[in-house]
Amino acid sequence: MVAAHRGDWRNAPENSLAAFISAANMGVDIIELDLKKTKDGEIVIMHDDQIDRTTTGKGRPEEYTLDQLKTFRLKNGLGRASENNSIPTLREVMLALKDKPVTVNLDKSYPYFNEAYAILKETGTLKKAIFKADVPFADLKTKYPNLIGKIIYMAVVNLDQPQSKKVIKDYIEKMNPYAFEFIFSRDTSTLLTDNKFARSTGAKIWVNSLWASLNGGHDDDLAVEAGNKKNSWDWIIAHGATIIQTDRPKEMLDYLKKRSLHK
Repeated sequence: MVAAHRGDWRNAPENSLAAFISAANMGVDIIELDLKKTKDGEIVIMHDDQIDRTTTGKGRPEEYTLDQLKTFRLKNGLGRASENNSIPTLREVMLALKDKPVTVNLDKSYPYFNEAYAILKETGTLKKAIFKADVPFADLKTKYPNLIGKIIYMAVVNLDQPQSKKVIKDYIEKMNPYAFEFIFSRDTSTLLTDNKFARSTGAKIWVNSLWASLNGGHDDDLAVEAGNKKNSWDWIIAHGATIIQTDRPKEMLDYLKKRSLHK
């Protein structure tokens, strides 16, 4: 499965409705986006704590109402304002993608699980979204006891940390999550060669091919710019990944189809 990081941001502003629709039409399986909350309590799509880099505005999302945020334009990859793209809300995104065969990964969503859950219920898209967090099961249960078993959930696990195996085992025993997202700056963890137990209940393994610090150096640039698939995407697949989040969704789709690994 291919997850498009912030949508098809090479052809539209990142985290824009246009980028998400383009990625969906491209044929990716999952679209990743990031959540923030406005001054008046609306959930919008924004990665950074500040809106300066990606919009024509300045400051933090929570300093503005939704109507005020909508007056700013999103910037494209060259930093130029795009007149047709403003900051979308989660509601707008889910409605736009509702009838498309993609799932939405809600990154940076842990503070807003309740609000996101309400929006997904309202729009009839609860089964189309993956909630995620990098916390142990005990913390998740303490913060959101009423959502356990009601949401599709992915546990983010840092394999560089000594307690990573225990975190996985706790989730398997107490929740049976949809997937585990493995993050690792070094590719020496035994969990990269012995992770069958993590998949024993059907959980998928998510690995990011975005940049080297997330995957021990087996990244997109190595695959595309250096043309070295063997030590990048092939390596990730060989180590158990069933979902790969990428900044090069088109190239990855083409490559996986060439290898008969994607329909």
